[in-house]
Amino acid sequence: MNNPTMENVLNLALDATPQELARSEDLNVGFDSTEKIWELIVKYSGSLTGLSSLGVTVTELLNEYAILTVPESLVERLALVPEIEYIEKPKRLFFSVNQGKAASCIPAVQNARYDLYGDGVLVALLDSGVDYAHPDFRNEDGTTRILALWDQTIPGRPPEGYRIGTEYTQQEINEALAADTESARYALVPSRDVSGHGTRVLGIAAGNGRASGGRYRGIASRSPILAVKLGMPREEGFPRTTELMQGVDYCIRKALELRLPVVVNISIGNTYGAHDGTSLLETYIADIANVWKSVICIGTGNEGYAAGHAAGILQERTTETVELAVGEYETAFSIQIWKSYLDEVDITLISPGGRRAGPIQKLLGAQRFVLEETEILLYYGEPSPYSQSQEIYLELLPRGDYVDTGIWTLELAAGEIRDGHYHIWLPSSAALNGGTRFLRASADTTLTIPSTARRIAAIGAYDSRTLTYADFSGRGGTCDLREKPVLVAPGVRILTTAPGGTYAEVTGTSFATPFATGAAALLLQWGIVDGNDPYLYGEKAIAFLKKGTRPLPAYAEYPNPEVGWGSDVIIRLHGRKSVKSSVSVHFP
Repeated sequence: MNNPTMENVLNLALDATPQELARSEDLNVGFDSTEKIWELIVKYSGSLTGLSSLGVTVTELLNEYAILTVPESLVERLALVPEIEYIEKPKRLFFSVNQGKAASCIPAVQNARYDLYGDGVLVALLDSGVDYAHPDFRNEDGTTRILALWDQTIPGRPPEGYRIGTEYTQQEINEALAADTESARYALVPSRDVSGHGTRVLGIAAGNGRASGGRYRGIASRSPILAVKLGMPREEGFPRTTELMQGVDYCIRKALELRLPVVVNISIGNTYGAHDGTSLLETYIADIANVWKSVICIGTGNEGYAAGHAAGILQERTTETVELAVGEYETAFSIQIWKSYLDEVDITLISPGGRRAGPIQKLLGAQRFVLEETEILLYYGEPSPYSQSQEIYLELLPRGDYVDTGIWTLELAAGEIRDGHYHIWLPSSAALNGGTRFLRASADTTLTIPSTARRIAAIGAYDSRTLTYADFSGRGGTCDLREKPVLVAPGVRILTTAPGGTYAEVTGTSFATPFATGAAALLLQWGIVDGNDPYLYGEKAIAFLKKGTRPLPAYAEYPNPEVGWGSDVIIRLHGRKSVKSSVSVHFP
């Protein structure tokens, strides 16, 4: 299929055979092979009410985005609907797992003069769930601080306007907490954080330290909490972009309903896309960041040293080679090549045994070829209505059990060059084995999507013990030359809440992000709740976070791709004497 209303990877997926979809790790995401139904993301104008008569299920989001479930036989017809501007398929998302208060001055804004603990500011978690019984998320009387919990993985009673999961109210959670036994508790509210990731993230942003006598208290320790457990019951277990978009939509709508300012924490991402803010996930988040009194904090991911990105600048009439090592037991994976549409480049793929495919025909649409025991599905794309970049997407599928092991080579032979820049990305490192990587990788532009979106605070990680950049942390900037990350926060060996009422040590940008989330909640309390600055949210709050960053010893120029504008945050309260405080919380 070759439809300009659809993204390249969706066109390729619709062209793939059932056998090819079953073998792919990426093309089949969003497709229910039993029911023959696709889940799709659309940007539209006007009304979609007429789609229900075609058998299409519509979940409308804010700002004319929607999630559709569409019978496969109707997808091509859907693209002809005048109101539909663009269509994408879901992608898998991966959690970014890989000293604080003592290294900062948070107590300086948590005293009788300022009393900033996040009161009246919602902290919204979109993650793997939360251990709602953990003492750190309960008040002194044992009742919950969680105003609502939407578990997308439990069918039954979704929030109004949505079609997946079950929403549990504060009253229902309190009834569960009052139950005599654990089994009775989870019979009333069966939501659990199986991986523990969300519980750990939330403890840093908003835990009150009750399980430790206050010793391991998080940042916004009196903030009310909104929690979304992302995902659906499925074999692969990863949440998708469609579920994240619905979760963000829910949090902003809920904050509007409650008339509370909100800070949204997203510690999840992937590597698929042009990294220029133009995918529907990125544009949706940028659009919704303008709705209500909000700040959205997103981690830059853990791809900094994963060697999953190659880049360079092509020179006319020269050939550049990019070598990719494929490790043993790699079942299937994709390669995205992004370049300027203005540049003429012949692309050839060479297998470990020296067999060549190419130069690849510059024909818009799907192509197939076989090298050794690996089948390659390829889509040669063109710019979309939202991006001037051109994508050449390759899906490597084993004809047997595994993709051929060894060194694969991409040859990029440049003709007429007007721009020259190219970027190549592999899937997130969490989806590959450790031996699959570029031999000459570029650590720059390794921040994950959606931290590439506009109007959000992209947060990287550093080691607060050694005051050094954490080399796993995703680096900027974006491919459209925007400065990211905004800042880095502690993300190495952080002690935080864990399921079961305990604490655990964690590392990753997943756990740096909630430091900034908590700091933003304190800013919003001071500005909006306490009445000092009713417009302290959105881009203004991010500007305050930037202004308060501190330098790290190894860097002389700011901003830079590794640490952005600096580490931590000194919260500066406009119009008063500056009060120094970093976003980090030290858990000895």
